[in-house]
Formats: sequence, structure tokens, C-alpha cells
Amino acid sequence: MNCLYQSKRISDLKEKMLSSKRYASIEQARIITRVYQENEDVSIPKKRALSLKAALEELEISVEDEELIVGNRTKGVRYGVVFPESGCSWVNQEFETLPTRPQDQFLVKEEDIKEFREKIYPYWKGKSLEDAIKGTYGKEINEISKVVKINQKDHAQGHICPDSALWLKLGPQGLMEKAKDKLKNCREEQKEFYECTILVLEGAIHFMQRYHDLIIQENHEELQEVGKICLNLSKRPPETFHEAVQSLWFLFVILHMESNASSFSPGRLDQYLYPYYQRDIENGILDQQKALEILECLWLKFNQIVYLRNQNSAKYFAGFPIGFNIAIGGVDEKGNDIYNDLSLLCLKAQEHLGLPQPNLSVRLNKNTSHELMQAAIKVVSLGSGMPQFFNDEAIIHSMIDDLGIEEKDARNYAIVGCVELTTHGNNLGWSDAAMFNFNKVLELTLNHGRCLLTNQQIGLDLGSLETYETYQDLENAFQKQIDYFIDKMMDAEKVVEKAHQDYLPTAFLSIVIDDCLEKGLDVTRGGAKYNLSGIQMIQVANLADSLAAIKELVYQEKMISKHDLLEALKADFKGYEIIQTMLLNKVPKYGNDVAWVDELGSKWTKYFRDKMKHYTNYRGGRYHTGMYTVSAHVPMGENVGASPDGRNALKPLADGGMSPVYGRDKQGPTAVLKSVSRLNNSCTTNGGLLNMKFLPEFFKTETGCLKFENFLRAFVDLKVPHIQFNVVRKEELLDAKVHPENHQSLTIRVAGYTAYFVELAGKLQDEIIERTTYESI
Repeated sequence: MNCLYQSKRISDLKEKMLSSKRYASIEQARIITRVYQENEDVSIPKKRALSLKAALEELEISVEDEELIVGNRTKGVRYGVVFPESGCSWVNQEFETLPTRPQDQFLVKEEDIKEFREKIYPYWKGKSLEDAIKGTYGKEINEISKVVKINQKDHAQGHICPDSALWLKLGPQGLMEKAKDKLKNCREEQKEFYECTILVLEGAIHFMQRYHDLIIQENHEELQEVGKICLNLSKRPPETFHEAVQSLWFLFVILHMESNASSFSPGRLDQYLYPYYQRDIENGILDQQKALEILECLWLKFNQIVYLRNQNSAKYFAGFPIGFNIAIGGVDEKGNDIYNDLSLLCLKAQEHLGLPQPNLSVRLNKNTSHELMQAAIKVVSLGSGMPQFFNDEAIIHSMIDDLGIEEKDARNYAIVGCVELTTHGNNLGWSDAAMFNFNKVLELTLNHGRCLLTNQQIGLDLGSLETYETYQDLENAFQKQIDYFIDKMMDAEKVVEKAHQDYLPTAFLSIVIDDCLEKGLDVTRGGAKYNLSGIQMIQVANLADSLAAIKELVYQEKMISKHDLLEALKADFKGYEIIQTMLLNKVPKYGNDVAWVDELGSKWTKYFRDKMKHYTNYRGGRYHTGMYTVSAHVPMGENVGASPDGRNALKPLADGGMSPVYGRDKQGPTAVLKSVSRLNNSCTTNGGLLNMKFLPEFFKTETGCLKFENFLRAFVDLKVPHIQFNVVRKEELLDAKVHPENHQSLTIRVAGYTAYFVELAGKLQDEIIERTTYESI
């Protein structure tokens, strides 16, 4: 593998992509609107299928002469797609500000704004998913928004790992034959579902043929073989490695065209692509260098799709985290460790390119090979924030025991988006359903249910810090406040899921999610084998530190009076600096291997997880929990007043999800692992996230890399579910903030994803800069 190199083809394509301007696009919105207007008398599932088919047949397409993998959902790269079915109102309000907003900017064309306002928005006003949710439950969702962020309100549900192996095995023609057979003998209520699947597959076949035709028409001499591949794939399943990779990319382009959502993930690509690779190697039509070049062309494609979010959501999901998550390594169905040449080639592609996508993940277990470990560590040392690591020893048993996942499916788990866990090809996990802010709930519990920032009555008035005679009284009130907001959150979730069923059925996605075709049932209506919904708990580190401070300094040691602490919080510590200093320095903090502090956080995450077991989602499946923030720890911190852990009002909460508050982990990285290991893994079946930052010098020697491998093996032994690393100097980040023009290619791990540092808003940049950096283990 060491002799492999990045070809000029790849460097030229990368430069072209990075130099391209990023625009908002209304082309698909125009097509969707026309199809809906022409078919007013048919059902929404049929309109959706017809509009996707039309987009596949009509959207302007392009190719580059250097490409080995072709296809995109827009002619331009990194374009943000306006998608009227899911949400138009926010676009109408924000269109002009897209180029200047603080986070995730897009250029706009005046003629597009004019057409949108005159032709597209007038038709969709009041008709989209966004409008339906606002009209049905918008007031109630707003009332809890300081505590609970309800997601998926103006875009389709992504965060799905399709059955890529099935797609490669049958191809669109084979799948269409299967759908036609089902249609012949189906019940009347299933008929429309199968008709819709046939329509979208016809569109998919035409889409592939169009790339062949374009290559011929424009006489792209360099692309003749690629053109033949596209034509072949429109007629039959892939037979070669190159065909399989191209087929896989077509699958993900079409999924994005149908749903315009984030985090459709390829999953265990090194496993299901390996037979094609192995056969071509044995037949002498492929070598490692050529396979790497094909993979790197795919890697570049993963960076050409971004997601256009509204301004508020962009703060929570900053840096275009589209979430093409690829998991390599791990165990097979029998529990044996497996990795292969493709696993190593995926790492080599990331080593060469260092781009934010795909979100590369390595699955570790107690038998993971030294070779795979060291190859992954080499890539980590380069500072792209990848790969991240997942622990089979922690995850598989939790999926089986806590979610009822079959053992073979649990062992074959994949990751979607940032760190969300899923089964492969048979699960609508709804993994980003909502985010629940523990620290705002604690604030309301301490202050008669009133917001410290506005004095608005948001929660239940159960008393205040001054009225709770014992620490147990406070905890009892905290529990009631949590219960109150959980009930409100669950009512909102029903509304959102029902709206998705009514407004965004997804025939194409349903084709590649088992068991939808067998049941004749759309995935949004419960057609998948597994139907889960995931809630994120925000933020355990601040919560543990706050409760520890109250318990020790107020109730046990009585070093601070209840009255003084509450007044200090109301004043954001102005005039109470001594109290703030005591809160920060007189009490142990989460992340330092202090059991009683860590267990305060563990207690409440477990309580929240157990509470979820009492609810069933709208598709009849289970709710479960995760502990990750994306970039929500910054805007959610803006909702929280001063907190008992000594944090000032409006400041970010801890990053990650399981990570300590930055700067408070004083005992080194191993102590952090031991603290995090005290969190119950049943609380992170939807994903948990641990961030760490190391200096580049640590990896300069073989001894340093071996120490790091031992650290990762300790991570496995302690059964911590996830860990990821930034390898960067603070000075480089500071310079990048001041001189972004000199650091355009600097990538950084934000939460469960990597983004370009200079594309992040200032507050998020500051939070990343302040994270603890380790020099040794």
C-alpha cells in the first residue's frame, strides 16, 4: 500500500471542485412544481414518484473529462437544492440572505429569486411539510424550543443506510421486474405503492442512459469506457469493480434527488464491494492503483453534494455535514474480525484527499489487527479529523439487548450521518428526531420554571433552589421537569412523523430498505424491518458538573448559600466572581475519573433512556437515545443562562456528547476514557460521541503511534462506544481564523463530522480552539 500514489487525474478533479462556486439551485423545484400542477387529481405518493421521474429525465447534467465516476443532482458541484415539497416558507424569508448569513453560505442568482417568488412559492404556500407542521403544532413546538429542538420539520428524513448490496445484486432493471411481479398479485391498497416504485425505477434507468448519451453527444474521448458503464448499468447489474462503484454512486445521487435530506450512508463498503474487487484482481483487469483511483473519484463525488438548511438549522448542523458515512473493519456475522485490501484502500484515499466527505469510520474490536490500527492511526495523524472509531464490544450487545435487533443485523451494524448507529439496509432509524437540553431543564428547575435570560415562564413552577430543602428535593423536581418536557416532545414527534407520511412518501428509498417491497408498504409508513426514533441528550458534562457543584458546595459543605448561588446565576456572576471561581475550582469535574461526579451524569442519562421505553413512535417502533451534538452545543448554549458549573450565560455547552467541558479534563486522556465508560451504553444505542484533540508531534515517532494503538485498545476494553480526534495546533487554528485565505483546505472535526474550519461561524471556531489538547497519553 505504501507505493500507491494520488494520480494527476485526482489532483486536477479536486482542484476543479474546490474552486467551484456554491449556489442555491431552483431547477428541481421548478420541475417538481410543474409536475404537481399537471397532476392535481392524483395522490401525493404518485405526484412524488412522477416528479422524481421527471427530475431524473430532465435535470441538466454534466461531466468532466477526468472523471471515472459521473453523476450529480445538479450540474454545478456543492449546490444547495431548494426542495418545495418539504419547505418553501423559510426559503422565501431567507433567499436574499443566503450569501451573507453567518453559517453555510450560498450564492444566489437574482433571476432565480424572481422565478421562485413569482412561480414556485405562490403554488407551494401553505402546501408543504413545513406548513403542515406549523399549522398543526407550530405554536406548541415553539413553546418548548428552548429545551427541545424538534428536527425534520422542513426537510425529508435521511440518516439511512440503504441495502446497497441488494441494489448492486439486482440493479434498477432487476428491482423493477421484482416490483412488476409484486404488482400482478398485490392487494388493492398495495397497488399504488408498486406503481410508484416502477415509475421511479424507470426514471433511474433513464438517468443512467442520459450520462451515456451525454458522453457520446459531447464526444468526451476520455470517458468512452465510463459511458459504456452507464449504459450497462441501465440494463443489468454491475459485473466489475468500476461498474459497482458507479452503480453505488447513482444510488446515492437518486436518494438525494428524491428526499433532499442528509446522511444517506454507504455503510460497510469494504465488505459488499470486495467481491467485485477480488474478482477483477484475480482476472487481471484491475490492480490496487487503479482501484484506488476509482475510489478516490468516488470520494470526490461524496464532496459534491451539500445540503441547504435554513439559517437556524445551519447553526445546529454547521459546515455542510452531509454524512456519507463509510464503516470499515469490524466483525462478520460469526463475530470474527474482518478487514481486507479495500479497507486499507479507503484509508489511503482519505490519506491522499483529506476532505470532509465521506465520513470515514473504523469499527474496532478486541481482535482488530495491528495493520488496520496503524493504517488508521497514520490517517488520524494527518489532521483531517478522520477516521473516527466505533467499538463493536460496546455497541453490538446494546443493539441486541436494548433494541431487540437480531444478532446478525447487530454484528453488521453501520453508521449514518455523524455517529448514529443503524442496521444495514433494513432500518428507518429516524436517528435525528430531536435534541433535549438537560441544562435548560435544570435552569428552569432552579428558578420556578422561568428562563434566566428572559424571565419567561417556560416550565413547571416546582419551586427554586431556595425552596428545595435537600438535594434530593431538587432532584425530585428535576425529574418532574424532565418528564414534563418529554411528554411535550413526544406529542410533537407524532405530528412530525405523521406529516412525513402524508407529504413525503419515498418510493425509491422504499425499494432499497427491506422489507418494504415485500410488504408493499412505504418506508415512512413502517415498511422497514426496524422502525426506530432517536433523541439526543444535550449535554451530560455540564449537567454532571452543575449537579456536583450544587450537591457539594450548597448542600453538603454549605460553602455557598442557596440564595447567593441563585442570585449569582441571575446576575451571570457579575458581582459574584468569587462564587464563580469556587464553582469552577472547588469541585471535581466530569472527565477526570472521579466516580461520584461521573455517576451523576450517568444517573440522569439512564433515567431519560428508561423513560423513552414508555413511548412508541408513529410507525410502531421504539424510541431510544444518543449523546452527540453535531454543532448544537453552540446554539443550545445560547439558550441557557449562567449555570452552576461556573459557565457564563450564552456560552457553548460541552462539545461532542460524551466529552468533558473543554479545559476541565485535567487528568489526561485515559481518565477521560474511564469517566465516559461509566455512562451506560444503553443510552447511546443511537450513537455517542467523544471528542479529543492531540498535538501533531505525538505521532512523529513509531513509539508514539504504538502508544496511540494501546490507547485505542484501552478504549475497546473499557467498552466506550465512540472516539474521534483532532490533530492540530491551537496556533494554526488561531491563524486560520484571522487569515482564512491561507487555510482554505484546513479540515477540523466539529462533532461527529469533519468540516472546513474557515467555513464555520466564529463562535463555533472559538469553541473548537478552546478544546483541551493532549501532548501525551
